[in-house]
Amino acid sequence: MKLVLTGVTGAAGIQIFRQAVLDAAITKITVLSRRALPSWMDIPENDKTEVIVLKDFLDYPSDLPARLAGHDACIWALGKSSVGLSDEEYTRITYDYTTHFVNSLQEAGTKDKTGEPFRFVFVSGEGADPSGKSNVKFARIKGMTEKALFDLPPSSNINASVMRPGYFFPSKASDRENIRSRIARSTDCLMTPIMKTILPSMYIPVEDLGLFAVEAAKGRWSEEKLFPNSRMRELIKASRTLENQQ
Repeated sequence: MKLVLTGVTGAAGIQIFRQAVLDAAITKITVLSRRALPSWMDIPENDKTEVIVLKDFLDYPSDLPARLAGHDACIWALGKSSVGLSDEEYTRITYDYTTHFVNSLQEAGTKDKTGEPFRFVFVSGEGADPSGKSNVKFARIKGMTEKALFDLPPSSNINASVMRPGYFFPSKASDRENIRSRIARSTDCLMTPIMKTILPSMYIPVEDLGLFAVEAAKGRWSEEKLFPNSRMRELIKASRTLENQQ
């Protein structure tokens, strides 16, 4: 299986990357990144990863869409906090980058591809509002992106699904030091035990998030399209229970 990844230097994306590297069913990983991957990333050694640095996620090299369309799936974890960004900036990063990728795939031939559809897994977040009525920037624009993906016609031959993780944080010390600010790290220390105890349905261990994303990209749970945090945890728990019984 050939997999495209974005957002691999983020808290969710880096764990998804690690999980994909360790999965024997994935034979090729193409990482789209805005810069060369930093040296602090603790990724298992492998010979199946190719990193493509894009200066602009709205302007692909002419040969790239066809190369991407030759893959089987994509996990889109690229994103940024909406805090401090204008609506225009957050829309460009969240909606425009995502839809440009999907539209480029269709133009490059996914709609003419026979066999299994291209699987596109979008990492959204709890609170996203596809109705577009929310006054919260994050909810409205993430929801708008979800709606665009769910509105893809069958002729696109792209099967989109959406993950809505709740609260999670990097479990590795090196990730926390390089991904989270000092204030965010302090907040994580305070919030994690609270979320685990009081609101467990809104918390997900980052390892489970990574595992879920990769399994979804491989076509597991393909009969479902939207995965709230509680549903993700439920499916991961059921999966582990089944494995232990075998």
